[in-house]
Amino acid sequence: MPERAQKPLLRRRELIKFAGASLILLVSPFGRAATGRNPGILAVRVWPAADYTRVAIEHNAPLRFTHFTVKNPERLVVDLEGIEFNSVLEGLSNKVAADDPNIKLLRAGRFKPGVVRLVMELKNEVKPQVFVLPPVGEYGHRLVLDVYPLEPPDPLLQLLQKNESLFGNSGGQYENKPQAGGEIKAERPRQGKPVVDRLVTITLDPGHGGEDPGAVGRGGSYEKHVTLAVARRLKAKIDAEPNMRAVLTRDTDFFVPLHMRVQKARRIQSDLFVSIHADAFTRADANGSSVFALSESGASSSAARYLAQKENSADLVGGVNIDVKDPMLARTLLDLSQTATISDSLKLGKAVLGEIGGINRLHKENVEQAGFAVLKAPDIPSILIETAFISNPEEERRLNDEAYQDKMAEAIITGIRKYFAKNPPLAKSKLARLD
Repeated sequence: MPERAQKPLLRRRELIKFAGASLILLVSPFGRAATGRNPGILAVRVWPAADYTRVAIEHNAPLRFTHFTVKNPERLVVDLEGIEFNSVLEGLSNKVAADDPNIKLLRAGRFKPGVVRLVMELKNEVKPQVFVLPPVGEYGHRLVLDVYPLEPPDPLLQLLQKNESLFGNSGGQYENKPQAGGEIKAERPRQGKPVVDRLVTITLDPGHGGEDPGAVGRGGSYEKHVTLAVARRLKAKIDAEPNMRAVLTRDTDFFVPLHMRVQKARRIQSDLFVSIHADAFTRADANGSSVFALSESGASSSAARYLAQKENSADLVGGVNIDVKDPMLARTLLDLSQTATISDSLKLGKAVLGEIGGINRLHKENVEQAGFAVLKAPDIPSILIETAFISNPEEERRLNDEAYQDKMAEAIITGIRKYFAKNPPLAKSKLARLD
């Protein structure tokens, strides 16, 4: 969708304060002023992706609704009670792109007095989730319509298909196709010996996305766009390396819950996990790049603790359906017996931080640690990179500069190469499994 159709009504500011160790998210003016008012629709935002399509309906007071599905053709119907049909609802049909993987059309009209009916025409049969989110940050109340395809994209299957096309070409630089154990040996390329002698997979995680813009610079830049731009450049560089491949947790502008980012990395048995962000602070002169790893105990500094709590609040802003119970979430986030993994994460972070220091001032000279939820894969060395401060006008300009984005991506991959040179990946009995 065009950016003008997706922007939140107000610029997202830093509205996160702390009382002791507690995180308090201040609600938007819409949430505070809603008491005693009839609900009115303020905005509708659509976030299409192959994983799922989200429709977020923002309103200024709690509303009553019912929903049901209709077959032949497939439709999701939502009745909104006690609201008026307004210009926002009238323009719904313009919100859905022709290439949306899941939604064909979205329309609304007066169904009966006091009730507006939304009809979502679907391209295929879906598994819908309809839930509400309380006010948070710059957002008021939100009614969320998520439509998941019955057969969601399988990242493992996609990787296997890519490998077939990559290694099935006899003219390529690889000598052997994938063997039964999943390992792939590379022919020595013309430029020298590969850094690693088996295929390694690196998950790249562009921070934020969709309903969650991340930090917003004074010039109007969204963190979610910067992180995706850097991640795409880094993926291209990794994919060009002998015996390396990269996978993005999101390749377009949509929201991925924190535990799903971890789950995607574990599903394909990644060797590394790299989460990319752009820092922000209330003072515009804060600057520099940082690298973080997980901590099993306390944070290495109050600033690291603050950042972890801020990043962990992404699920509140982006919007997670808390009624969906995910057993993988419990197993992943509660498994903290990962001392060896954290040690490797610190080595990776040190190698990457040293290279980033060559293109930008370092905010901290050492790899810091805190309880980042997105770094809690118990078996994958994981780091979070704050590429620069988007709240700093000069660094915001650099973050939007393609040359700087490319330098940042080059610094990160150089650090990854140096890490693997000193810490070769262990052999895996199965590089990827379908079970």
